[in-house]
Amino acid sequence: MENRNDYNGISRTGFWEGRIMDKRELLTEDKGYEVLARFGIPVPAYEVVMTAEAAAGAAGRIGYPVVMKVVSPNIIHKSDAGGVITSIIDEQGAKEAFDQIMEQVKTRHPEWVVSGVIVESELPPGLELFIGGKTDPAFGRVLSFGLGGTAIEIFRDFSLRVLPAGRKELESMVSEIRGYPLISGYRNYPPLDEKELLRCLEGAAALFEQGESVVEFDINPLILYKKGACAVDARIYREEIPARTTGLRHEFNSSLLFPESVAVIGASADPGKIGYAVFRNLLTFPGRLYPVNPSHDMVQGKRAYPSVLAIPEKVDMAVIAVQARLVPGIMEDLGALGTKIAVIISSGFRETGEEGQFLEQDILERARKFGIRVIGPNCLGVILPYQKLNTTFDPTDPRKGHIAFISQSGAIITTVTDWSVPKEIGFSAIVSLGNQLDLDVVDFLRFVEKDSETRAVILYSEEIRDGAGFLTAVRDISRKKPVIVLKSGSSAIGTRAAASHTGSLAGDFEVYQAAFIQAGAIPVYSLREAFDVAELMASQGYPEGPRAIVITTAGGFAVLASDYAERFGVELPPLSPSLLKDLDSFLPPFWNRSNPMDIIGDGDVERFARVLDTLILHKEEFDIAIIVAVPSAVLDPTLLAREIAHFSENTRKMTIGCLLGGDTMKGGMRVLRHRQIPNYGDIESAIRAAGRSIRISCRERVWNRDETFSP
Repeated sequence: MENRNDYNGISRTGFWEGRIMDKRELLTEDKGYEVLARFGIPVPAYEVVMTAEAAAGAAGRIGYPVVMKVVSPNIIHKSDAGGVITSIIDEQGAKEAFDQIMEQVKTRHPEWVVSGVIVESELPPGLELFIGGKTDPAFGRVLSFGLGGTAIEIFRDFSLRVLPAGRKELESMVSEIRGYPLISGYRNYPPLDEKELLRCLEGAAALFEQGESVVEFDINPLILYKKGACAVDARIYREEIPARTTGLRHEFNSSLLFPESVAVIGASADPGKIGYAVFRNLLTFPGRLYPVNPSHDMVQGKRAYPSVLAIPEKVDMAVIAVQARLVPGIMEDLGALGTKIAVIISSGFRETGEEGQFLEQDILERARKFGIRVIGPNCLGVILPYQKLNTTFDPTDPRKGHIAFISQSGAIITTVTDWSVPKEIGFSAIVSLGNQLDLDVVDFLRFVEKDSETRAVILYSEEIRDGAGFLTAVRDISRKKPVIVLKSGSSAIGTRAAASHTGSLAGDFEVYQAAFIQAGAIPVYSLREAFDVAELMASQGYPEGPRAIVITTAGGFAVLASDYAERFGVELPPLSPSLLKDLDSFLPPFWNRSNPMDIIGDGDVERFARVLDTLILHKEEFDIAIIVAVPSAVLDPTLLAREIAHFSENTRKMTIGCLLGGDTMKGGMRVLRHRQIPNYGDIESAIRAAGRSIRISCRERVWNRDETFSP
């Protein structure tokens, strides 16, 4: 499985030297094979020919059977152009195949340039896989792997990694596809050469990172055998593109979010104005508050000032809620006053078009001149409940808690805060990012990383500009605090026609999800799920492992628990003989003696308590405990909740309550919330949240993260 051209003594980058292009270029197949060989990826024996006689000679040297393919920089899908003939078995067939290919391509596409025909060895059948790469605008080079062949986009069985990626990441790429048993072996089918496959993946990663100007590539198929592998088709695209730059990141001094004085420019006495709501929300701020409004002497009981420069002292923070065109001048005044952070609520900037972009840049230049950090523009503002600082016009005042919520959508923030109050969900910080002119998601992730009140972080993301900075921040933070990410845009896959299988498979959403997991974040798919996971992990932290034990008096819910556990990757280990013996000593003889545990419908608090006390003595057998209870005349939910809290304190295991029902269970729900034990209204949500936490927790214990991602 080697080509017959002599590449010895040529450096890996030698092919690229001296090659300059002014547009995207598709390498011809022979040049593609040359590149693969440079990076240790096996290719078939091949020769490029210009005549039928030469084709027959090449086929004889290579050995029949052979395949012939047209060589052209214009042709992407060679089969569709009539440019591929397989199973050529003799000299006459080789000559006829050459003539047929040239005639068919000329007839169908007379305007295309044809460089010749490639004659290559026809390989025996094997498992068809693909390896690909694309350049993502946020995260840079992304490697893909999965089942290949002609049905690649039907099965869509693939995995992704942001480069660079270490050996363990590549191993996981292989093992996580659904078709992995085809590689590892199953039933009477022997395992294939996984070691050689990993070597090919390493070569492909090196090709993408070291091959100059490679922006996208496909190896499809890569045929894998019991011993060895071979790439039998490759598309490699080159393009001269500017080096990726994210600009100089200015370190954010998070103490700026702890102001002693705040000015509101645009504060209003008119309840119909944004400035009214912003100033009203700041009335509880314990520091000095300065409304700025040239039309009023007093605003909501506070002396008003006609301009920023009329304020008699330096102001730590400014909140700006005036027309966009006025903001640059206000930034000048704030600079003169010595203000160091501005929250720009005003809209009418980049989101409106080119003129708004120029206005943003004007603001940024003035901010840089005076050393002012900017939140927004076009944002809702920030809420820091423990500091009684609310710079937003959100009508709801959120509770204190331990979840930080960072969002690129202000409307989602107002919806979430309104929903959170009756749910008794609290926050350590709420941040609306807006247009991220200056301070961005990375800055606020670093802020909540250091915040002592934050135990879990939820991020709602629409786009990320500094992908490397984001992944580094998440990687650092998630070691200590879980980062839960909800990414919008799952329906926007393939917004542009992709030239390669990799481009069509690895849409923006898939790349984001893969990058999140790779960095240690927990991707979720709805706001409800985000808060389910965040509440669990803010109170319980990461679980020690994937083993869960479920206790219930309801057989139907025991069955559902088994179904959901399998769906969400939660292990339900069998009960040990010693644990069964202890439980048999007091449970009814007809209990199910398995996990999930059905301790029979007439179970009261005492029975639950004895089961939980027994589990305390066997706490090494599980990592997570899920207690499911339903309304019953013999069960006091308040007393049961106290027993669950006692169990949690004495095991230090992840403990999840599922007190199902309505009003009759509210007493128990209140106890659990007071004791910071999450309770879920349905068992699916509980097990899904546990499963999301397990996925990241187990990944952290198994892998050395310094090896797997290093942007």
